[in-house]
Amino acid sequence: MNSVNNSITKDTFALTTPLYYVNGLPHIGSAYTTMAADAIARWQRLAGREVLLLTGTDEHGQKIQRTAEENGVEPQAHCDRISATFKELWEKLNIQYDRFSRTTAPNHEKIVQEFLGRVWEKGDIYLDQQQGWYCVACEEFKEERELLEDGCCPIHTNRKAEWRDEQNYFFRLSAYQEKLEKFYQENPDFIQPVSRRNEVLNFVKGGLQDFSISRVNLDWGIPIPENPEHTIYVWFDALLGYITPLLEEGEEVTLANALKKWYPYSLHLIGKDILRFHAIYWVAMLMSADLPLPKQVFGHGFLTKDGQKMGKSLGNTLDPVELLEKYDSDAVRYYFLKAIEFGKDGDFNETRFVNTLNADLANDLGNLLNRSLGMLKKYCKGSLDDGLTISEDNPIKKIGETLCDRTSNAYNKYQFHQACEEIMELVRACNKYIDESAPWALHKQGESQKVQEILYTVLESVRLSGLLLVPIIPNISSKIYQQLGFNYDFNNKNLTINSEALKDHFSWGTLSLNKDLNRAVPIFAKLEIGDSN
Repeated sequence: MNSVNNSITKDTFALTTPLYYVNGLPHIGSAYTTMAADAIARWQRLAGREVLLLTGTDEHGQKIQRTAEENGVEPQAHCDRISATFKELWEKLNIQYDRFSRTTAPNHEKIVQEFLGRVWEKGDIYLDQQQGWYCVACEEFKEERELLEDGCCPIHTNRKAEWRDEQNYFFRLSAYQEKLEKFYQENPDFIQPVSRRNEVLNFVKGGLQDFSISRVNLDWGIPIPENPEHTIYVWFDALLGYITPLLEEGEEVTLANALKKWYPYSLHLIGKDILRFHAIYWVAMLMSADLPLPKQVFGHGFLTKDGQKMGKSLGNTLDPVELLEKYDSDAVRYYFLKAIEFGKDGDFNETRFVNTLNADLANDLGNLLNRSLGMLKKYCKGSLDDGLTISEDNPIKKIGETLCDRTSNAYNKYQFHQACEEIMELVRACNKYIDESAPWALHKQGESQKVQEILYTVLESVRLSGLLLVPIIPNISSKIYQQLGFNYDFNNKNLTINSEALKDHFSWGTLSLNKDLNRAVPIFAKLEIGDSN
């Protein structure tokens, strides 16, 4: 129990996913980020902290206006439809978000304009001529050397950049070069993982250029109060979407009210493609507005499918909704968080997906619980004597007693794959322990005490494993606990280390089995490719 609390330094933990752009339906990349954010939030809650997880949608900009026009609908109607699909997907993935931000929300414009006013008064905004190649899909100007030979953006390879020559308002990013470099030096953990930090340091070292914060001839967005012909550029608007939803319902809409409880954020979780905006632009904007800075930005890697970059042109996209129609949320969550080292690029392969789940959840964990409860019923009539003592040199007990420390350390570093591997190491050791101890033979020899000790050791290890897997597979964890005689649902946010229900549960050796348990039911049925679990 102490191992969890020792890693907690304050009572609150607020984190965000990106605000997903509503130009199209949610894809597996946005699902991946949100699964990871949910796992972090669940771990922090389980460890006793008050948590706020914010997700949402970014809904302004030229790209949205054009997409809506192409589809013959008003921009707001388009945004409402697409934003709703994100909420629907998060429900299917069992995401426990606390706030859902929309940059078209009624309060948002006032927060953006108050923030803009602060930066304006600081003298960090000026009007100038902007010339250059503009990628509408990125909502960003590109240097000519960044473009491909055919004039297309390197990210959106089927879209040519457009030449722009117009007046824009600019933010004096260049004025924050030294402040940013000093901040990164004094806060080495601010950008994670280290590879992302190095990318940002190299970019800043190359010299920062002021960036445009407005567009003309654009109706779909928030106007600049001092010059309504200009609409606030999507990033200067969108990043404030992290602030607006922090207001409590009914509060006066001011920055001060929005920032008073949850801000600054403990973590912004993003894909590496938008790292620059969060680790450089956002930080400089907050410095200009004299607001506290977030504690950390974590830029994770990209996903591929069968070793190839995903794309509509290749016909190899991975629809998260279709995936969830074949396999349940715990299966999808476990694969993406266990099989991919968070922070690095990762690959989805359906055969590997099925093999990973069958090996870990069906064969190792599920079968371990099933066979142990079966032997408990057969050899011990479903319950054990109170006051069983497990010797200090028991190999399973030794692994179990330090498991919480090792798992806690992995979760706090967002290394979900490592946390899962630590847990599965105990599970595999338990299976080996049963095979080598042969309780069926001991039962025939009348060694009732030894049989009870073996079964207690294994079932207690399964219990602790189930508890520590809650952030990854909460539904399966609930099934494990329920089969061990607890009427718990780990989707209940009140089940934490501080709750009476889970008192001492984070230590190995707390399970009481002097009760008659029901017959075992498989917690995870073996999968075939394309079959539903």
